[in-house]
Amino acid sequence: MKKVSVLFVCMGNICRSPTAHGVFEELVKRAGLEGRILIDSAGTHAYHVGHPPDPRSQKTAAERGIDLSALRARQTLREDFELFDYIIAMDRDNLSNLQFIAPPEGREKLHLFLDFAPGLGAKEVPDPYYGGSKGFDRVFDLVQSAAEALLASIRRDHQL
Repeated sequence: MKKVSVLFVCMGNICRSPTAHGVFEELVKRAGLEGRILIDSAGTHAYHVGHPPDPRSQKTAAERGIDLSALRARQTLREDFELFDYIIAMDRDNLSNLQFIAPPEGREKLHLFLDFAPGLGAKEVPDPYYGGSKGFDRVFDLVQSAAEALLASIRRDHQL
């Protein structure tokens, strides 16, 4: 039984991508697919390697029943293009950074997260780092909707 693997990517791997990681992990667990879908997150920059998610991301997620405390930031590696079936960027800047490091055969694995949920009225998950708590709520809402759509897409495409 082949496992499907998903990597969520933002800039520093402390706000958006760990939120997506935690939300998607919970959805996969609820669907009974923990052993079938592998999930990770990373950043295109090494600013926060080894750090836990931003406390504001953790607080927002915890208020919605998702625990991000065990996650630790890491930087995206070229090897990720061999390991993951889906490499999902939160915004166009990070997608561009990923396209730059991707081997030619890995480019088809790249996706913009909100492309899975086109009805949201947004194309990118905004970076909440320099804003207030409302930005983290908005990120969570966008991530929740896109994660549900991504899981439905994976289930359909991989007969799960």
